[in-house]
Formats: sequence, structure tokens, C-alpha cells
Amino acid sequence: MEKPIMITRSCYDHHHHLWFAILISFLLFTLLLSFDYFSSSTFNNNGTATFLFNNKQVNNDTTTLVTKNSNIDSCNGRYVYIHELPSRFNYNLLKNCKSLTRGTTDKPNMCPYMDNLGLGPKIENSQDVFTNDMSTISWYATNQFLLEVIFHNKMKNYECLTNDSSLANAIFVPYYAGLDVSQFLWVSDIKVRDSSGKELVEWLVKKDEWKKMWGRDHFLISGRISWDLRRQVDDESYWGSKFRFLPESMNMSMLSVEASSWNNDYAIPYPTSFHPLAKSEVLQWQSKMRHQNRPYLFTFTGAPRPEIEDSIRGKVIEQCLVSNSGCKFINCSYGSGEKCDDPVSVMKVFANSVFCLQPPGDSYTRRSIFDSMLAGCVPVFFHPGTAYSQYKWYLPKNRTKYSVYIPVKNVKEWNNVNVEKVLVGIKQDEVVAMREEVIKLIPKIIYADPKSKLVDKFEDAFDVAVKGMLERIEEVREAMKNGRDPSIGFADEDHYKYTFSDNHS
Repeated sequence: MEKPIMITRSCYDHHHHLWFAILISFLLFTLLLSFDYFSSSTFNNNGTATFLFNNKQVNNDTTTLVTKNSNIDSCNGRYVYIHELPSRFNYNLLKNCKSLTRGTTDKPNMCPYMDNLGLGPKIENSQDVFTNDMSTISWYATNQFLLEVIFHNKMKNYECLTNDSSLANAIFVPYYAGLDVSQFLWVSDIKVRDSSGKELVEWLVKKDEWKKMWGRDHFLISGRISWDLRRQVDDESYWGSKFRFLPESMNMSMLSVEASSWNNDYAIPYPTSFHPLAKSEVLQWQSKMRHQNRPYLFTFTGAPRPEIEDSIRGKVIEQCLVSNSGCKFINCSYGSGEKCDDPVSVMKVFANSVFCLQPPGDSYTRRSIFDSMLAGCVPVFFHPGTAYSQYKWYLPKNRTKYSVYIPVKNVKEWNNVNVEKVLVGIKQDEVVAMREEVIKLIPKIIYADPKSKLVDKFEDAFDVAVKGMLERIEEVREAMKNGRDPSIGFADEDHYKYTFSDNHS
């Protein structure tokens, strides 16, 4: 009687253990499923999840993003803090615009060019040179020396500004260096020429931001060539101020329309007259330049420089005047009657030309480089310091893609150079390819209107400059983190900057 009872108890124990095992298995399965769920999802700071699923339909083990609500900081590494300088270093200069540089006959001072955030007066009548089916709203009579004002106004609308300097990757110093020194360039007293720069650095070094990297994360801009701020001798017969040779200034980087041979000066484009609000305007202009009829083989717009001993401009003008293939010479000598300050007249000539000659003038560079490229005209350079060793952030490393180089640095090297023969010898398909490359470069060599919005935005010369400056500062920051001396090479002079072999490409 007891045996059946024993069998029944054994059966009961067996079922009890079985159900217990099933329960444990179910719990383990649920736990594993939950773990897999959480391992394949991530939570953002706002509590929303981003789910990732294995894509079974792809042979390799890829992952597909299904939904995304990310708080990734798009400004990481791009934050800029703007110093609030005493107004004597910037805004007061604009108020006293009558004292700035020497104007033209129709504009005896710089005041008219201060309009429209530094872009200058609007061009009301373009004579169909600029546009066919839209207004000339984006074309201005921009003065080449007002880049400081334009850049500052664009920086105010920069998408990654911060009011917290501790978060900044770079510190912008809105000192209008070029406009400031222009008041005193013809003043013999060098103490007067140097005073503002000294006052600026005295102000900067007292700020907490300076102590972070001792100025090596600071940058400023000059609308004049760097050489105007690099007087090497304390002699009134020497040109310019010595601002860039002040020890504190040497710790900063400077953007300017023409860089010196020192490593902490960087060249950015001269301002042109085109300041579009949207990318669509740029595309329309590029299309117009692609289909432009160009009756002149080559053009030179400028004046001879007989007072400069080694100048090749006289030779360039001579060859243009006797050309059989069609060369247009616009004489910009004082009293010539040519409207060289009129953007409409200048752009009309450039747009009608295949090649535009760019010999050095008072300095290596010229605004004409960018005015002519804006018109789709292939530049012809004679000296590496005019563009190739200057605008490295903007122009292709391979110079043959977009330009012609005739290596004649001075008149002594001219010998039997025949510009017309060189240009006629270039195959037509090569000319077309170079022109297309020039037209493609247009967006990044112009400055968009400071009022332009992020919608329909394009990368312009300002964006390229800020990006380049941030990268340079980050290199210095990394050197400091790794225990290296940040001063090594930072502000050294490169004696070979303006030279390269004739085979350089």
C-alpha cells in the first residue's frame, strides 16, 4: 500500500521541479531580451532613445540607424569668443571715417563705403553686366580696405559664437588694424604710428582670456597688407607700424589680404563687389559666366610702376598694346579717365576676357585677382608671391588647374618672354577646363552678405578663414598638451615663402 504512495510523491516532485525549471528559464529569457533591448538602444540627455537593429538582409554585419534624436554639439571645436574692445579700436574709427586713407575724386573720403555693414553703396545700374533677370541687390561698390568691417559683421552672425570664453576654441580680436594705421601711414612720427597697437596689447594681456594660451588662441584681421604693420626699423623713413613685431602681437595670428613671410600671418581674399544673400544667386552667376562671350584673349587692368625699378608692368603693357590676338588694356594711371574704381566697368572687361594678367604692383598681391576670377577669367601670374604662396586655404595646390604661370619675377628676367605666344599656345580644351575650375572656386573666394541666413547658405571666404584659423589654433593647443613649446615655429620667418622652382605644381 505504501509503494503506490511513493510513486505518486515521486511524480509530484518531478512535476514541481519541471515547472520550477520552466519558470527560471522564462525569467532568464525575459532578462536576456531586456538586456538585448537596452544594448541596442541609446538614450539621449532628453530621455529619447535611438534604436539600432541588425540588418539581416545585408550579407555583412552592418547596422542601420532607424531613428535619431541626437544632441550632438555641431559647434564642438568651433566656438569663437569675440572680445568687446574699447570703441577707439574699432567703432570710433568708423565714426571718424573722413580721416581714413585717401579717397577717389568722386569719393574724397572713406565714409560712403561704410554703408551696408561695410559692403559700400549698392550698385543701382549694372547695365546688364551683373544680372539678366534679377535685381542688383547683391552687388556693391566695396572698398578693398574695408574687409575688417565686413569680417567683424559676419563674425557677429557666426553660428558658433559663445559668450563664455572658457568654452571658446578661438578668441577673435575685432581691432581694425588696417583702418587704424591708415590714419598715420604718412605721418613721420613713428610713436604716433605705433601708439594704438601698443595700447591694444596692453589691454589684451590684462584679460583672463590671454592667460589661457598667452594669446596663441587669439586672431585678428587686417584689410591692408601685412607689411603695413611690420616695420622692422625704428626710423621714420621706413613704412608702416611695428604692431606685428610687438612681443604680444607675435603670439597672435593675423588674417590679411596679403600675408607677410612670417608664419603667423595668413592670407585671405580681397573683398569683391559681389556679396550674395543665398547660394541660388551664386549658382546663377556661375551659369552666366560659363556662357559668357569673351572677345579678348587677355586683359590687363592697372597702371605702370616706373618708380619701382624691377617692375614688369611696363613690359606687360607694351605687349598688350601691340597684341595681334586682342588684348584689352585699362589704364588706371591717375588722370587717365578710365573708371578703374567703377565695379561695373571693371567687371565688364574681365567678363569679356579669356585670360587676365596679374603682375605684382606696389606689393605682391592685387584685388584684381579675385575680381577677375569672379568674372571667370583665368589668371596669369608672374610671381609665386602673388597667389600660390598666399591663398593656400583657397586655391588648388596644383596651379595648372586654374591658372597660367609665366616665371618672370622682375624685369631683368623678362628676356624674350612673349605673353601672347604663351597664351595662344594653350589648347582650347585646357582653357575651358581652367575656366571651369575658376568658376567652381567662386563661392569660396567671395564674402556673402553679413545678413545672409543659414538657410541656403554656402561656404564663403569667411567660413574658410575661420575654419583654417580654428585648425591652426588646435594644432598649437595639441602641442601644448603634449608638452611641446608652442612658440617654436609659431611666429618664425619663412625666407623661402615666395620662392619655388619653375617645375612647382
